[in-house]
Amino acid sequence: MRRRRFITQFSGLAGGLMLSGTNLLAHPIDNNIDLSHLKKSDDKWKKLVSDKEFDILFDEATEPPGSSELNHIKEDGTFICTACYLPLFEFEKKYESGTGWPSFYDVIAGRIGTKLDIKLIWPRKEYHCIRCGGHQGHVFSDGPINTTGLRYCNNGLALKFIPVGRVLPELRG
Repeated sequence: MRRRRFITQFSGLAGGLMLSGTNLLAHPIDNNIDLSHLKKSDDKWKKLVSDKEFDILFDEATEPPGSSELNHIKEDGTFICTACYLPLFEFEKKYESGTGWPSFYDVIAGRIGTKLDIKLIWPRKEYHCIRCGGHQGHVFSDGPINTTGLRYCNNGLALKFIPVGRVLPELRG
């Protein structure tokens, strides 16, 4: 089949799926995931993630601004926790905040927990993966106006991007 014909037929199929209200090309959000907290020792997590990822996820470090490849993602997909693979963000909620970190204006419901962070004197709201407790970043109230108004400022090393067309990995237990 010639490339142009394939693209035309495929785009017609994709458009039909979108119009029918069923987007079979996107990752479905499974709301039946067991969100109970994982109990793993630091040694076990260290076997699953890199040293830099561990520092961010479990020692609550922050990566330098502008260092994440995730800043440049411009395709549809899902952002999952690097440690336990829980889907946390959908691409549609990502935006360019100008801060140097991947930023989102909303999370997948029920997937994060928050706590007060006063390490830098003034209080900030820190958020973590609800499942593994991995530190993701901080949430601020300076997000896009016509959305939630929030900015989830995420460490890129705390997330992995899974583009549409690839299967989401199974959750780590």
